[in-house]
Amino acid sequence: MSRLLDLLEEERRKLNQLGEASLKQAIPLWDNPAVQEQSRRVDELVVRVNETRAKRSRVSRQ
Repeated sequence: MSRLLDLLEEERRKLNQLGEASLKQAIPLWDNPAVQEQSRRVDELVVRVNETRAKRSRVSRQ
């Protein structure tokens, strides 16, 4: 789980950097394909983290 959270934080940092660069260039975030792709990666990792937490929660209740 720790590795997954580290990866999520790394991908979030990349997304923030891309977003800041896009805004500095006056490119709307929704018009920047790199930002959109990175956002999808972050979304997928958030889902994985939530699924992992839910599985652990179910196991600990049994």
